[in-house]
Amino acid sequence: MVVDVNKRKILIDPGFYSIEQHDKLDNIDIVLITHEHTDHFHIESLKGLIKRIPDVTIITNDAVGDILAQQGITHHIMKHGDVLDTKDIHIEAYGEKHASMHSSIPQSSNVGFFLEHRFFFPGDAFTDPLKEIDILALPVAGPWMKLSEAIDYALKLKPRMAFPVHDGVRIPTQHILPEKILGANGIEFVKLEEGGVVEV
Repeated sequence: MVVDVNKRKILIDPGFYSIEQHDKLDNIDIVLITHEHTDHFHIESLKGLIKRIPDVTIITNDAVGDILAQQGITHHIMKHGDVLDTKDIHIEAYGEKHASMHSSIPQSSNVGFFLEHRFFFPGDAFTDPLKEIDILALPVAGPWMKLSEAIDYALKLKPRMAFPVHDGVRIPTQHILPEKILGANGIEFVKLEEGGVVEV
């Protein structure tokens, strides 16, 4: 997904399912990658992006950083509690682990990004940054979660506005229930069109 922040375009988690869209991008300032799963990170398309935009800044966690280092790709690693100001954007990192898929599967690394003291993208986790959040990218589907957990997460963080991410299957209730319940609790739930841009 692409967010507009302070006239900067930030691409977040360009993974396998969105290659066609992000392979057309040629004006991205920053790429944020929360973790190494292929629906969030695709190395070949990232290389293509770097070729088109040599001065793009890439920020990620330690696990993806190891992969990028092996490929000789310049990047910044952020861990829980880190703060970075780059290209007029203030970025804070929160969280350490991907949500549990099953007790038999080790949790991979995952870091969420909090931009400009307003917008939080947690990746595949329900991390609470213990900060006031204006806009929340809310995961609504996946093998690591239930929709009820997503709704409760948004109710806990109490953003002014939330929009769905991690919703590739697009079962109708993925949007209907959050819109109904969050709206009743004063949280605007905005359903984005395919390829939509969020202004922060």
